[in-house]
Amino acid sequence: MATLRSFGEGLTVAVIGAGGGIGQAVARQLCEDPSVETVLGFARRPIPAAHGKLSTHTLDMLDEDAVQKAAARVAGGKLSLVFVATGLLHDPDSGLQPEKTWRSLDADALARVYAVNPTGPVLIAKHFLPLLARDGKSVFAAVSARVGSISDNGLGGWHAYRASKAALNQLLRTLSIELARKNPAALCVGLHPGTVDTGLSKPFQRGVADGKLFTPDHSAESMLSVLDGLTPEDSGNLFAWDGQRIPF
Repeated sequence: MATLRSFGEGLTVAVIGAGGGIGQAVARQLCEDPSVETVLGFARRPIPAAHGKLSTHTLDMLDEDAVQKAAARVAGGKLSLVFVATGLLHDPDSGLQPEKTWRSLDADALARVYAVNPTGPVLIAKHFLPLLARDGKSVFAAVSARVGSISDNGLGGWHAYRASKAALNQLLRTLSIELARKNPAALCVGLHPGTVDTGLSKPFQRGVADGKLFTPDHSAESMLSVLDGLTPEDSGNLFAWDGQRIPF
């Protein structure tokens, strides 16, 4: 079980995307953390409050009015952690798939992937960054991806997903610069969760090496442990589940 020891005690935390595989696991880990007092779970659809610490709410992160109202629900206006666990790679209902060639590029698909992957999290940041605690360590973290690293791209393909996560990484870096001026003890970072056994990765697990397909709980615990070890000097960067800093 991960613990946020470096954040202090009596923490209030928020998980955006708490209905997904990673988001559910992060919320579970935080509910079991003795340092955490309240977990606010936000999801597109209603989810059960499976723990006494967990308070659940519906939220469409692409509806800015709804995001603003969600932020207003934070009692006392003080959060030690905002964890954004959202993302879009494919959608079997609409036929959206990661592109293998530029011939598959589609404007509507690009717009949808960009809406979910960078735009949603940055709207959350707009309204939740001001709620980060100022009396101790606090973090805004969003799940990104190693494939969003421009310098690490040696395979090509997956144009929309790669580019949207690269955009997210740039936005997080830019947000971190402003955050450092307004709340010097706070961090804004991206996290690569590894390849996690969820619906997002399910069609693409065939080539995953032994031991590299993680359960949601393993990934969540690893990422929270990484966050526990970070300092303000790490703000603005992208970190893998094992603590490795991933170059942009």
